[in-house]
Amino acid sequence: MATVETRSLTKRFDGGNAVDGISLAVREAEFLVLLGPSGSGKTTLLRLIAGLEAPTSGDILVGGRVVTGLPPRAHNMAMVFQSYALYPHLSVAGNIAFPLQAQRMPREAIARKVSWAAALFGIGHLLARKPRQLSGGERQRVALARAVVRDPVAFLLDEPLSNLDAKLRTSAREELQQLQRRLAATTIYVTHDQIEALALGDRVAILDHGRVHQIGTPQQVYEHPADTFVATFIGSPPMNLVDTDAVVTGFRPEHFLPRGVYGDDEMLEPFPFHVTRIENLGSDRLVYGLLEPPLPPAKVISRIPCTVTFPLETGARYPFVVRHADLRRFDPRSGASVSAAPSGRPA
Repeated sequence: MATVETRSLTKRFDGGNAVDGISLAVREAEFLVLLGPSGSGKTTLLRLIAGLEAPTSGDILVGGRVVTGLPPRAHNMAMVFQSYALYPHLSVAGNIAFPLQAQRMPREAIARKVSWAAALFGIGHLLARKPRQLSGGERQRVALARAVVRDPVAFLLDEPLSNLDAKLRTSAREELQQLQRRLAATTIYVTHDQIEALALGDRVAILDHGRVHQIGTPQQVYEHPADTFVATFIGSPPMNLVDTDAVVTGFRPEHFLPRGVYGDDEMLEPFPFHVTRIENLGSDRLVYGLLEPPLPPAKVISRIPCTVTFPLETGARYPFVVRHADLRRFDPRSGASVSAAPSGRPA
């Protein structure tokens, strides 16, 4: 496996820059997730790295070697598409063997590699079947097996789990992460699903309009968002944002709780809260409402775990608080994160 790097990479189409000067470095054996909404440039960036698109400007380096402008085979990367792109007329064995046959590998070596990859993904019993006879999860495994047999320097995965149902996605996510660890495979993974990104990635790069807003570990991007876009894109529900004292103050719903939850010695910021709606989800409650004077009016959400049994009623007003350490501040014009949170006070 190898490092993958982009330097000021740009791809311009008629409507503007799909990728706008992106520089990033993927370490050897790292699992990097590209996360962002539709149209943010994730797949275009992946295709540029694979050599399937030519950049307008900038460079791509693989293992320290510039491969910009070279054909895809020189990039030596295996890409798994959202549709899996299996050949319908070939068996599972034929699909897995196809890239090896294209390399004119000896027949005996191909058979060994196909058998190894099939065993790795638990699809040895499916080798004689055609793609139409497989479930979505089985097709996904065939696509991954076909990628693995090539011995690429990196894996590029473009939303490979998006066609699976929710339960299967969870199990496939776990299997994919374990496989990546076993192979020590440099992996770049595209998704718009933040839960998937935080669960899989060693690091997460958050994109919007062709630019990277933040790169960091899942914990870093969640707890210390670089700007208001990241703050509201990451998290379900997203971070609450309130205009206060010439800054935008942010706090996660799980940190916005009734005053009685905290001890008397903690530094807290008070937020008078008018409850308008309550959703009981079993494991927790989502409490919707409005902030009240002296704070400016703003819609906010509290996420209260089931272990907190504080009684709440729709239409009532309560003293809610946030710990000083859990507050984040952002510039109201640029949206960028600014200095440490404002000093707290006992509430």
